[in-house]
Amino acid sequence: MRKPKAKDQTLLLLDAIVKGIQDKKGKDIVSLHLDKIQSTVCDYFVVCHGTSRTHVNAIGESVEEAVKKATGVNPSRREGAGNAEWILLDYLDVVVHIFQEPVRQFYQLEQLWADAPSHKYASDE
Repeated sequence: MRKPKAKDQTLLLLDAIVKGIQDKKGKDIVSLHLDKIQSTVCDYFVVCHGTSRTHVNAIGESVEEAVKKATGVNPSRREGAGNAEWILLDYLDVVVHIFQEPVRQFYQLEQLWADAPSHKYASDE
């Protein structure tokens, strides 16, 4: 019975993350569902990009605020805010990757995890 509750919490977290990205007009939002792939570090990756350092930082802050409001949880780790080319927010079950577009194109996380089912979200533009 604990499994469904944990899954519900993960989906609530995922929804809050996407809302935080959409609130700051993050671009090309994609979630990669890693929960069916063996030996992955989390259940989901959420990937998006911003148009500048300021935009990437604003998206990261918005995600943290939205998740805190919805779940009361802070990221267990936050990396990359200093140069804001690639911010990583680690919520254990969900890891958020917020890139500047050229950096996203260089690392191509979606292609690296191409065997994972993915879902694209509408960007609020």
